[in-house]
Amino acid sequence: MLTILAGLFPSFLLVALGGLVRKRLSEAAWIGLDRLNFEVLFPALLFTAAASREIDLARVAVIGPGVWAILTLGLIAGYGARKYGPESFLDFAGAWQTAWRFNTALGFVAVNTLIHADAALMAVCAGLAVPLANVFAVSALSRGGNLGLGQTVRKIAFNPFLLASASGLLVGLSGFAIPKVALAPLQLLSEAAIPIALLSVGATMDWKALARLDGFSGTLVGVKLVLLPGMTFAACRLLGADPAITSILTMFAALPTASGAHVLAAGFGADRVLVATIVAQSTILAAITLPIWIVLVTFAP
Repeated sequence: MLTILAGLFPSFLLVALGGLVRKRLSEAAWIGLDRLNFEVLFPALLFTAAASREIDLARVAVIGPGVWAILTLGLIAGYGARKYGPESFLDFAGAWQTAWRFNTALGFVAVNTLIHADAALMAVCAGLAVPLANVFAVSALSRGGNLGLGQTVRKIAFNPFLLASASGLLVGLSGFAIPKVALAPLQLLSEAAIPIALLSVGATMDWKALARLDGFSGTLVGVKLVLLPGMTFAACRLLGADPAITSILTMFAALPTASGAHVLAAGFGADRVLVATIVAQSTILAAITLPIWIVLVTFAP
Protein backbone atom coordinates (compact mmCIF):
# COMPACT_ATOMS: atom_id res chain seq x y z
CA MET A 1 0.00 0.00 0.00
CA LEU A 2 2.76 2.45 0.98
CA THR A 3 4.68 1.63 -2.20
CA ILE A 4 1.62 2.42 -4.33
CA LEU A 5 0.98 5.69 -2.51
CA ALA A 6 4.66 6.60 -2.85
CA GLY A 7 4.43 5.99 -6.59
CA LEU A 8 1.39 8.25 -7.00
CA PHE A 9 2.21 10.92 -4.42
CA PRO A 10 4.82 12.84 -6.51
CA SER A 11 2.32 13.19 -9.34
CA PHE A 12 -0.36 14.66 -7.10
CA LEU A 13 2.31 16.98 -5.67
CA LEU A 14 2.97 18.22 -9.21
CA VAL A 15 -0.75 18.89 -9.61
CA ALA A 16 -0.68 20.85 -6.35
CA LEU A 17 2.44 22.71 -7.49
CA GLY A 18 0.61 23.71 -10.66
CA GLY A 19 -2.06 25.29 -8.49
CA LEU A 20 0.57 27.23 -6.54
CA VAL A 21 2.38 28.62 -9.58
CA ARG A 22 -0.67 29.25 -11.77
CA LYS A 23 -0.31 33.03 -11.50
CA ARG A 24 3.36 32.93 -12.52
CA LEU A 25 2.22 32.39 -16.11
CA SER A 26 -0.58 34.05 -18.01
CA GLU A 27 -3.69 32.14 -19.00
CA ALA A 28 -2.49 32.30 -22.61
CA ALA A 29 0.79 30.64 -21.59
CA TRP A 30 -1.00 27.76 -19.88
CA ILE A 31 -3.23 27.35 -22.93
CA GLY A 32 -0.09 27.27 -25.08
CA LEU A 33 1.45 24.54 -22.90
CA ASP A 34 -1.75 22.52 -23.17
CA ARG A 35 -1.61 22.89 -26.95
CA LEU A 36 2.05 21.84 -27.04
CA ASN A 37 1.22 18.77 -24.98
CA PHE A 38 -1.76 17.88 -27.17
CA GLU A 39 -0.02 18.40 -30.51
CA VAL A 40 3.57 17.25 -29.78
CA LEU A 41 4.57 15.93 -26.36
CA PHE A 42 1.81 13.42 -25.62
CA PRO A 43 1.70 12.05 -29.18
CA ALA A 44 5.45 11.41 -28.77
CA LEU A 45 4.79 9.59 -25.47
CA LEU A 46 1.99 7.47 -26.93
CA PHE A 47 4.04 6.54 -29.98
CA THR A 48 7.26 5.65 -28.15
CA ALA A 49 5.50 3.68 -25.39
CA ALA A 50 3.88 1.42 -27.99
CA ALA A 51 6.59 1.37 -30.67
CA SER A 52 9.64 0.83 -28.46
CA ARG A 53 8.73 -2.74 -27.50
CA GLU A 54 7.02 -5.70 -29.13
CA ILE A 55 3.31 -5.99 -28.35
CA ASP A 56 1.51 -9.30 -27.94
CA LEU A 57 -1.38 -9.45 -30.42
CA ALA A 58 -3.33 -11.81 -28.13
CA ARG A 59 -3.39 -9.19 -25.38
CA VAL A 60 -4.41 -6.48 -27.82
CA ALA A 61 -7.34 -8.68 -28.86
CA VAL A 62 -8.50 -8.75 -25.23
CA ILE A 63 -7.68 -5.16 -24.25
CA GLY A 64 -9.52 -3.70 -27.26
CA PRO A 65 -12.99 -5.07 -26.43
CA GLY A 66 -12.26 -4.37 -22.76
CA VAL A 67 -11.61 -0.64 -23.13
CA TRP A 68 -14.45 -0.27 -25.64
CA ALA A 69 -16.83 -1.90 -23.15
CA ILE A 70 -15.61 0.45 -20.39
CA LEU A 71 -16.19 3.53 -22.55
CA THR A 72 -19.61 2.32 -23.66
CA LEU A 73 -20.66 1.63 -20.07
CA GLY A 74 -19.52 5.14 -19.14
CA LEU A 75 -21.59 6.57 -21.99
CA ILE A 76 -24.73 4.66 -21.00
CA ALA A 77 -24.42 5.09 -17.23
CA GLY A 78 -23.43 8.73 -17.56
CA TYR A 79 -26.66 9.47 -19.40
CA GLY A 80 -28.40 8.69 -16.12
CA ALA A 81 -27.33 12.15 -14.95
CA ARG A 82 -29.44 13.81 -17.66
CA LYS A 83 -32.40 14.40 -15.35
CA TYR A 84 -30.19 16.33 -12.92
CA GLY A 85 -28.35 18.36 -15.54
CA PRO A 86 -28.81 21.54 -17.55
CA GLU A 87 -31.74 21.89 -19.94
CA SER A 88 -29.47 22.59 -22.91
CA PHE A 89 -28.36 19.31 -24.51
CA LEU A 90 -25.12 20.98 -25.64
CA ASP A 91 -24.22 21.92 -22.07
CA PHE A 92 -25.18 18.44 -20.93
CA ALA A 93 -23.07 16.84 -23.68
CA GLY A 94 -20.05 18.86 -22.59
CA ALA A 95 -20.37 17.45 -19.07
CA TRP A 96 -21.51 13.98 -20.20
CA GLN A 97 -18.14 13.24 -21.80
CA THR A 98 -16.49 13.28 -18.35
CA ALA A 99 -18.17 9.93 -17.61
CA TRP A 100 -15.98 8.03 -20.09
CA ARG A 101 -12.96 10.15 -21.06
CA PHE A 102 -9.74 9.51 -19.15
CA ASN A 103 -6.60 11.32 -17.97
CA THR A 104 -3.79 9.82 -20.05
CA ALA A 105 -1.03 11.48 -18.03
CA LEU A 106 -2.15 9.93 -14.74
CA GLY A 107 -2.56 6.62 -16.55
CA PHE A 108 1.13 6.54 -17.48
CA VAL A 109 2.01 7.46 -13.90
CA ALA A 110 -0.31 4.91 -12.28
CA VAL A 111 0.80 2.04 -14.51
CA ASN A 112 4.26 2.23 -12.91
CA THR A 113 2.70 1.19 -9.59
CA LEU A 114 1.21 -2.00 -11.07
CA ILE A 115 3.04 -5.28 -10.63
CA HIS A 116 1.62 -7.10 -13.65
CA ALA A 117 1.36 -4.33 -16.28
CA ASP A 118 3.66 -1.79 -17.92
CA ALA A 119 3.64 1.39 -20.02
CA ALA A 120 3.29 -0.59 -23.25
CA LEU A 121 -0.07 -1.96 -22.10
CA MET A 122 -1.17 1.54 -21.06
CA ALA A 123 -0.22 2.74 -24.55
CA VAL A 124 -2.34 -0.03 -26.03
CA CYS A 125 -5.28 1.00 -23.82
CA ALA A 126 -4.91 4.63 -24.83
CA GLY A 127 -4.38 3.79 -28.49
CA LEU A 128 -7.51 1.68 -28.67
CA ALA A 129 -9.62 3.94 -26.44
CA VAL A 130 -8.85 7.34 -27.96
CA PRO A 131 -10.76 6.77 -31.23
CA LEU A 132 -13.99 5.61 -29.58
CA ALA A 133 -13.76 8.17 -26.75
CA ASN A 134 -13.49 10.91 -29.36
CA VAL A 135 -16.29 9.47 -31.48
CA PHE A 136 -18.60 9.49 -28.44
CA ALA A 137 -17.58 12.97 -27.26
CA VAL A 138 -17.50 14.74 -30.61
CA SER A 139 -20.70 13.06 -31.77
CA ALA A 140 -22.57 14.14 -28.62
CA LEU A 141 -21.26 17.69 -28.83
CA SER A 142 -21.93 17.82 -32.56
CA ARG A 143 -25.53 16.86 -31.96
CA GLY A 144 -25.84 19.68 -29.48
CA GLY A 145 -23.91 22.15 -31.63
CA ASN A 146 -25.26 21.09 -35.03
CA LEU A 147 -21.79 20.36 -36.46
CA GLY A 148 -21.80 18.77 -39.90
CA LEU A 149 -20.83 15.14 -40.50
CA GLY A 150 -17.71 16.07 -42.47
CA GLN A 151 -16.39 18.34 -39.72
CA THR A 152 -17.12 15.69 -37.10
CA VAL A 153 -15.22 13.02 -39.04
CA ARG A 154 -12.22 15.33 -39.55
CA LYS A 155 -12.05 16.21 -35.85
CA ILE A 156 -11.95 12.51 -34.99
CA ALA A 157 -9.67 11.26 -37.78
CA PHE A 158 -6.96 13.91 -37.32
CA ASN A 159 -6.78 13.81 -33.53
CA PRO A 160 -3.00 13.73 -32.71
CA PHE A 161 -3.53 11.16 -29.94
CA LEU A 162 -5.28 8.86 -32.40
CA LEU A 163 -2.62 9.22 -35.10
CA ALA A 164 0.30 8.71 -32.70
CA SER A 165 -1.16 5.81 -30.76
CA ALA A 166 -2.39 3.99 -33.86
CA SER A 167 0.97 4.29 -35.63
CA GLY A 168 2.87 3.26 -32.49
CA LEU A 169 0.58 0.28 -32.04
CA LEU A 170 1.19 -0.83 -35.62
CA VAL A 171 4.97 -0.62 -35.13
CA GLY A 172 4.76 -2.54 -31.85
CA LEU A 173 2.66 -5.28 -33.41
CA SER A 174 4.99 -5.55 -36.42
CA GLY A 175 8.00 -6.26 -34.23
CA PHE A 176 10.06 -3.72 -36.19
CA ALA A 177 12.77 -2.08 -34.08
CA ILE A 178 13.11 1.62 -34.83
CA PRO A 179 16.80 2.66 -34.73
CA LYS A 180 17.68 4.27 -31.39
CA VAL A 181 19.05 7.38 -33.05
CA ALA A 182 15.67 7.97 -34.70
CA LEU A 183 13.64 7.19 -31.56
CA ALA A 184 15.79 9.27 -29.17
CA PRO A 185 14.31 12.71 -30.03
CA LEU A 186 10.78 11.37 -29.55
CA GLN A 187 11.76 9.87 -26.20
CA LEU A 188 13.14 13.23 -25.06
CA LEU A 189 9.85 14.88 -25.98
CA SER A 190 7.86 12.14 -24.25
CA GLU A 191 9.75 12.66 -20.97
CA ALA A 192 8.39 16.21 -20.78
CA ALA A 193 4.77 15.25 -21.44
CA ILE A 194 3.69 13.99 -18.02
CA PRO A 195 5.19 16.69 -15.75
CA ILE A 196 3.91 19.50 -17.97
CA ALA A 197 0.46 17.89 -18.15
CA LEU A 198 0.26 17.51 -14.37
CA LEU A 199 1.39 21.09 -13.72
CA SER A 200 -1.19 22.32 -16.22
CA VAL A 201 -3.95 20.28 -14.57
CA GLY A 202 -3.19 21.96 -11.25
CA ALA A 203 -2.90 25.42 -12.78
CA THR A 204 -6.25 25.26 -14.54
CA MET A 205 -8.17 23.38 -11.85
CA ASP A 206 -10.74 24.93 -9.55
CA TRP A 207 -9.61 23.72 -6.12
CA LYS A 208 -12.92 24.75 -4.49
CA ALA A 209 -14.93 22.55 -6.86
CA LEU A 210 -15.73 19.85 -4.27
CA ALA A 211 -17.98 22.32 -2.47
CA ARG A 212 -20.17 22.38 -5.60
CA LEU A 213 -20.60 18.61 -5.86
CA ASP A 214 -24.31 17.96 -6.51
CA GLY A 215 -26.57 15.26 -7.91
CA PHE A 216 -25.52 15.94 -11.49
CA SER A 217 -21.74 16.13 -11.09
CA GLY A 218 -21.82 13.50 -8.33
CA THR A 219 -23.47 11.02 -10.67
CA LEU A 220 -20.92 11.60 -13.44
CA VAL A 221 -17.95 11.42 -11.06
CA GLY A 222 -19.39 8.33 -9.38
CA VAL A 223 -19.74 6.59 -12.72
CA LYS A 224 -16.14 7.39 -13.66
CA LEU A 225 -14.38 6.66 -10.37
CA VAL A 226 -16.53 3.94 -8.79
CA LEU A 227 -18.92 2.22 -11.21
CA LEU A 228 -16.52 1.71 -14.15
CA PRO A 229 -13.57 0.26 -12.19
CA GLY A 230 -15.92 -1.79 -9.99
CA MET A 231 -17.70 -3.37 -12.95
CA THR A 232 -14.39 -3.88 -14.79
CA PHE A 233 -12.73 -5.62 -11.86
CA ALA A 234 -15.77 -7.83 -11.27
CA ALA A 235 -16.02 -8.78 -14.96
CA CYS A 236 -12.31 -9.62 -15.18
CA ARG A 237 -12.51 -11.85 -12.11
CA LEU A 238 -15.69 -13.50 -13.36
CA LEU A 239 -14.15 -14.22 -16.78
CA GLY A 240 -10.86 -15.44 -15.30
CA ALA A 241 -8.72 -12.80 -17.02
CA ASP A 242 -4.98 -13.00 -16.34
CA PRO A 243 -3.55 -10.58 -13.74
CA ALA A 244 -2.00 -8.25 -16.33
CA ILE A 245 -5.33 -7.73 -18.12
CA THR A 246 -7.24 -7.33 -14.84
CA SER A 247 -4.70 -4.81 -13.55
CA ILE A 248 -4.46 -2.63 -16.65
CA LEU A 249 -8.19 -2.55 -17.42
CA THR A 250 -9.23 -1.82 -13.82
CA MET A 251 -6.59 0.91 -13.49
CA PHE A 252 -7.64 2.37 -16.84
CA ALA A 253 -11.30 2.39 -15.79
CA ALA A 254 -10.42 4.08 -12.47
CA LEU A 255 -8.61 7.07 -14.02
CA PRO A 256 -10.16 10.50 -13.46
CA THR A 257 -11.68 12.18 -16.47
CA ALA A 258 -9.58 13.94 -19.12
CA SER A 259 -8.16 17.23 -17.90
CA GLY A 260 -8.84 18.85 -21.28
CA ALA A 261 -12.52 17.96 -21.43
CA HIS A 262 -13.51 21.57 -20.74
CA VAL A 263 -11.39 22.72 -23.71
CA LEU A 264 -13.27 20.43 -26.10
CA ALA A 265 -16.61 21.51 -24.60
CA ALA A 266 -15.74 25.20 -25.01
CA GLY A 267 -14.74 24.58 -28.62
CA PHE A 268 -18.32 23.54 -29.36
CA GLY A 269 -19.87 26.37 -27.33
CA ALA A 270 -20.87 24.27 -24.30
CA ASP A 271 -20.66 25.51 -20.70
CA ARG A 272 -16.90 25.47 -20.04
CA VAL A 273 -17.16 26.29 -16.32
CA LEU A 274 -19.51 23.38 -15.64
CA VAL A 275 -17.15 20.90 -17.31
CA ALA A 276 -14.05 22.37 -15.64
CA THR A 277 -15.76 21.97 -12.26
CA ILE A 278 -16.48 18.27 -12.89
CA VAL A 279 -12.91 17.73 -14.13
CA ALA A 280 -11.60 19.23 -10.88
CA GLN A 281 -13.96 17.12 -8.75
CA SER A 282 -12.96 13.96 -10.60
CA THR A 283 -9.23 14.70 -10.30
CA ILE A 284 -9.31 15.60 -6.60
CA LEU A 285 -11.42 12.58 -5.61
CA ALA A 286 -9.25 10.27 -7.73
CA ALA A 287 -6.40 10.99 -5.30
CA ILE A 288 -8.41 8.81 -2.90
CA THR A 289 -10.12 6.30 -5.18
CA LEU A 290 -7.32 5.49 -7.64
CA PRO A 291 -4.89 4.15 -4.99
CA ILE A 292 -7.71 2.03 -3.55
CA TRP A 293 -8.39 0.36 -6.90
CA ILE A 294 -4.68 -0.21 -7.53
CA VAL A 295 -4.30 -1.82 -4.09
CA LEU A 296 -7.33 -4.02 -4.84
CA VAL A 297 -5.95 -5.36 -8.13
CA THR A 298 -2.48 -5.78 -6.63
CA PHE A 299 -3.40 -7.72 -3.54
CA ALA A 300 -6.67 -9.44 -4.48
CA PRO A 301 -6.33 -13.25 -4.10
